[in-house]
Amino acid sequence: MSTTGEMLRMSELAERSGVSAATIKHYLREGLLGSEEEVVRTSRNMAYYPADFAARIRLIKRLQEERFMPLRVIRDLLASDPDHVERMVELEDRLLERAIAARESDRVSREEALGTWEVPENVIERLEELGILTPDERGYDSDDVAIIAAIARFRAGGYEEAIGFTVYDTLRYRTALQPLVEEEVQVLLDRLAGRVHLERAVEIVSSGAEPLRELVGAMHSKLLLSELRRQRGLG
Repeated sequence: MSTTGEMLRMSELAERSGVSAATIKHYLREGLLGSEEEVVRTSRNMAYYPADFAARIRLIKRLQEERFMPLRVIRDLLASDPDHVERMVELEDRLLERAIAARESDRVSREEALGTWEVPENVIERLEELGILTPDERGYDSDDVAIIAAIARFRAGGYEEAIGFTVYDTLRYRTALQPLVEEEVQVLLDRLAGRVHLERAVEIVSSGAEPLRELVGAMHSKLLLSELRRQRGLG
């Protein structure tokens, strides 16, 4: 694993990685830091570790804390291709940075949202309680705004509570979309990380956002028509 040749004492490795010596020893026992042969033991109580361990330790800690991965899963991932895992995390970070920056620049206040779209305030509040809308102190991001606008169009078209349509219907779509999105993110990261330059990978994902919305919308429309025909045939 080591490429620099630099070796560190345990205290130095802990300082450089930002992780306690006890945690590092636990990682070593769990087989997360490569081969025991890479550790140089000069006495019973003294050993030197490759400096490259520090980056691996930081990656393990991130996978634990940010992705909530158990150590056995992390061990299997790192055993297969540690460099690919690191590139996936780096790509994920860059995508998050770009997405957050884009949304932060176009925030809309609740007052502006209520004034622009004819959606009752209690409906907005319920959508927030359900986690469908996730405003911060500066208001709603672009996706929140699109959801509010869609709700307004639904209501204008006749989707009203009086005939059974409520904000809780949005939960059905979130429940259905969640596993699809999880799979989509995993496939994107796995296919792009390390295969194309980082910035190009970010551009590919960003450019695919709008076509993906159109694809999902068109497929939903086709499935809706197909299901209506199927129901009629059953009838």
